[in-house]
Amino acid sequence: MLLVGFELLDRQIVDLAGEPIGKVDDVELTVVAGAPHVAALLSGPQALGRRLGGRLGTWISGVAGRVHPAEHPDPLRIPWDLVASHDSAVKLTVRRELLAAPLLEEWLRDHVVGRIPGSSDAGE
Repeated sequence: MLLVGFELLDRQIVDLAGEPIGKVDDVELTVVAGAPHVAALLSGPQALGRRLGGRLGTWISGVAGRVHPAEHPDPLRIPWDLVASHDSAVKLTVRRELLAAPLLEEWLRDHVVGRIPGSSDAGE
């Protein structure tokens, strides 16, 4: 038994090396033998906007959709079989590089954050 709202939602997702990937903004469920099962974790503003609903959710999804390089962006989908454990954080069995690239994050890094003076030497 898994309490999705308590044990998964809003938890930090980390890869095999402990690098942060994002937060669990929503989950994808499937029905197997009449019982719901977690199929995947969803992360990103599109998933968060759908989960929140209402004006705030529509605004979050709308802003993310306007600055996203794809025409109809989907949230980052992490299949449940890649989850190693879940406690204070959701730990994956793979490294970040093996997951789909978060296009919105890359676009913001290249077009917004990268233009801020001094942002290129932030890790030094």
